[in-house]
Amino acid sequence: MPKHPRLILRGNRYYHRAAIPQDIKATYPKSEETFSLGTSDYQEALKKVRVAAAGVDRKFDEHRLRLVKDREPPLEHLSDEQIGFIADTYFQQLVQADEETRLEGFGEYRVRDLPLVVVPAEEEELPDFGDYIDEVDEVNAILRHKYAQRIVDEDDHHMVRSVLSYPEISLKLSEGSQSWRKLAHTLQEVLLKANEVRRQRNTGEIVETPSPVQSDVSSSAKHSDGKLLSEAKEEWIAEKSVRNWVEKTEREHRVWMDHFISVIGDKPIDQYGKADARQFKNLLMRLPANWNKKDELRGLKISDAAERAAALNLTPMSDKNINKLMGFVGAFWGWAAVNYDENLSNPFKGMKIKIRVKARDERDPFTMDELKAIFSSPLYTGCKSARHWGIKGNHIPKDHGRFWVPLIALYTGARSGEIIQLRLNDIREADGINYFHLTNAEEDQRLKTSTSRRDIPIHQDLIKIGLLDLVKLRRSQGEDRLFPELKMGSDGYYSTPYSRHFRRLLESLGIKKSSKEVFHSFRHNFEDACRESSVSKEIMDALQGHGEEGMSGRYGRGYMLKKLDEEIRKLQYRDIKITHLMIRSS
Repeated sequence: MPKHPRLILRGNRYYHRAAIPQDIKATYPKSEETFSLGTSDYQEALKKVRVAAAGVDRKFDEHRLRLVKDREPPLEHLSDEQIGFIADTYFQQLVQADEETRLEGFGEYRVRDLPLVVVPAEEEELPDFGDYIDEVDEVNAILRHKYAQRIVDEDDHHMVRSVLSYPEISLKLSEGSQSWRKLAHTLQEVLLKANEVRRQRNTGEIVETPSPVQSDVSSSAKHSDGKLLSEAKEEWIAEKSVRNWVEKTEREHRVWMDHFISVIGDKPIDQYGKADARQFKNLLMRLPANWNKKDELRGLKISDAAERAAALNLTPMSDKNINKLMGFVGAFWGWAAVNYDENLSNPFKGMKIKIRVKARDERDPFTMDELKAIFSSPLYTGCKSARHWGIKGNHIPKDHGRFWVPLIALYTGARSGEIIQLRLNDIREADGINYFHLTNAEEDQRLKTSTSRRDIPIHQDLIKIGLLDLVKLRRSQGEDRLFPELKMGSDGYYSTPYSRHFRRLLESLGIKKSSKEVFHSFRHNFEDACRESSVSKEIMDALQGHGEEGMSGRYGRGYMLKKLDEEIRKLQYRDIKITHLMIRSS
């Protein structure tokens, strides 16, 4: 049986292992490219290692290109043509990124596990459309203030460096060049124009995404070889899996891309059009959710299953599910438009079903009676043990994440994943203020968006209940995480297994009556409490992680941390009594 030269077995798991080529070994950041393929099955590992090897070889080639670029002298001046090309490329990338976000979808539903079943998300993985709308105004307020006064700050310099490093641009500018300031102002204009496109799209207006810009001022080299979709798909998945996707995300995109190819056929990527997307959409509209588990459809090809389901008048999947699955396939075309020379357009652009539901209406905050029930449950008044949290007893598990995660959410509005992944060094102190540092700095830490990085002062009630005592305990135990007992799910998210526990808690209290009562409801409760406690919207947004990265980066440094602390001290839940927890902690 042939064996791939990069396939190795460690214990019962297969790994990809590649030595670094000699020509880049001295400068490459790793001594070898070794990582798990996530399987103990040889045949599956053999398929995965081929894809992984292609992705790693591309990384080697990219490193070689960077070395060549680094040896070139920096430019002392950018021409108007170069600045124009950079601006057009940046605008295209921003508008394309907005298009891809919309294709991925908004709201609370996502597809989980295989066979694919649509269920309400217990923790929001997709962006909230209301947040997405608010972000435009928040970013524009900052940008217009800076642009009007021709202010160029650290965030603008970071933006310029980032854009210059785009593969399509790949230009190096001397640190002393006068072009820095001119380019920064130009990119501020681009951001404002791109945000106007977002604003128009947010109201339902049709704004086309421009095609990728072609120009000789770019030193990057694209390739075009008329690849079949099946081949390009593997390159896409390999790249995304190395940099962005967890195994579950890879599986979902692969499954539905394969379904699309099986229905439409495997053609060169520039030969797909709206008719193909429309055909696939029509098939999805006839297909039930969880179709391959139904006795009537079991074992059928997806196209045959759709026809039979329609003949049997089976209930089709929801519109949200259809949009989600189209998003899996449509996301490929945004990536392909950047990575291939073909003049590609997205066949799925504008194909999603319009769903008119206010973002706020998709989830409910907990009522005051429901909050009272949660924090008067045995978990907080006395249970048998942390494991037997629903049975009355004399134990209050203050050394367990099940006790703390809802409390922290109540006083911060943070998502469950953001809380569970906290490291001990994320519990910080500055100027006498204790605060949570929410970040994705570690490999296992994830945030919803880049603007979710933020600092939140720790409310005095949490300190009185004993949170800092738990931090001391964990340090004395030699732990790294604040809640090491809360494990990561197989999909790479800490929130997934915790969501199952929290759902059982709500069900045990008779609270879980619909998909609107979920852990994310705490986030709405926090917002309502901020309003009731006269916390300004600006501060509430900063605490929630809404807004542009440069703005949120300012909070938590200097006097702004003090201001955040002053505001969060105002926060009160007047009708929720947790004094019994404070008494026991003293």
